[in-house]
Amino acid sequence: MRFPILTAMTTATLVAATAGCVNISAPDKPIQINLNINVTQEVVYRLDNEAKTLIQQNPGIF
Repeated sequence: MRFPILTAMTTATLVAATAGCVNISAPDKPIQINLNINVTQEVVYRLDNEAKTLIQQNPGIF
């Protein structure tokens, strides 16, 4: 019964002794994210036939 307990304690000690340390530190330079975004807009217009004829009849309206 002693042998398994002694083995478990020895294993736990070895694991604790060989476990690494985690260091977290901020970077020296700021993080830079480059995004290439292309935004296009398309405007589609349709004139009603009645409005179209009204504009053709009165070109000085606009």
